[in-house]
Amino acid sequence: MSRELLKGNVAIAEAALRAGCQAFFGYPITPQTELLEHMARRMVELDRVFLQAESEVAAINMVYGAACAGVRTMTSSSSPGYSLMQEGLSYIAASDVPCVVVDVMRGGPGLGNILPSQGDYFQITRSAGHGDYRPIVLAPATVQEAIDFTELAFDLAEQYRHLVVLAADGQLGQMMEPAELPSMRSLPRTRPAWAITGAAGRAPNRISSLYMNAEEEEAFNLRIQARLAQICAAEQRSTEVQATHAELLVIGFGTAGRIAASAVEQARAEGLRVGLFRPQTLYPFPAERLSALLACCAVQNILVIEMNAGQMVEDVRLVVAGRVPVHHYGRLGGVVPYPEELYTVIQQHYPSLAASAE
Repeated sequence: MSRELLKGNVAIAEAALRAGCQAFFGYPITPQTELLEHMARRMVELDRVFLQAESEVAAINMVYGAACAGVRTMTSSSSPGYSLMQEGLSYIAASDVPCVVVDVMRGGPGLGNILPSQGDYFQITRSAGHGDYRPIVLAPATVQEAIDFTELAFDLAEQYRHLVVLAADGQLGQMMEPAELPSMRSLPRTRPAWAITGAAGRAPNRISSLYMNAEEEEAFNLRIQARLAQICAAEQRSTEVQATHAELLVIGFGTAGRIAASAVEQARAEGLRVGLFRPQTLYPFPAERLSALLACCAVQNILVIEMNAGQMVEDVRLVVAGRVPVHHYGRLGGVVPYPEELYTVIQQHYPSLAASAE
């Protein structure tokens, strides 16, 4: 396989095809529309199911139906569209069916703008609609990671019979960089035993999201919690740069984490002991590795960089539990920080420089 120049949205779409996506339902919304457009062409070429729905509400309910039939299915949207999907996501959660949703985040709240943001962190990590439920959330920072995590998303969805969200943003969706696509997987010849496929010669399968009895609803919720505990134990992912020798640990995900990496490199070149910790799963948050870094390393301060007003920083503070100061720097509304800007912020929070400034 060779590397080629790929736009993020197109790379995600093609990776989904090669991972065996059999049905795609979606509605155009910037800045993810190229993903839907690529699917519109390629799904037809491969004799698979593509349908542009009349709304995001319709799209997620079509995904629900295809998931119940046991096929690999997905949709993609951007922040306001993902908001509209919440009820359908809750039905999917209550039915134990796997599916993949791509959220290419943009500025908000409200209709907002089409510029990159990370303001959906609470929305995508805290729930899938109402109820005690959390999806697996993968956060790529490069086009190559977007490809790799798309494949992973389908595998995790099937492994746990769970909703998986790929959390990108407008910058990653629109940028182009060299990346390598995987080989095309063969489509399965059979459906899962639980799927709704017709009941000729066997007892019918039933998939329901409705539990009228409180004790039955509680028992189902406890099964979800047991699955989430299993996911938390097995699926925490992160990457880091010079983190084990850092006095200031910079934490950022997705595009913000990628930009922060450049600022960390500049700080290192200036002799500052700065490291980067980049969560690749937003749920489950990589708490174990972050705790290990705090236990064994020289970290004195933590600086969380986000393209929002401060959302992931709450998960960081839960892990840190007051052991070291946690600071936050965010740009809002679609503003993307520059590495030089973040380097200045790093200097302001570096322990010895901050102490001398005081």
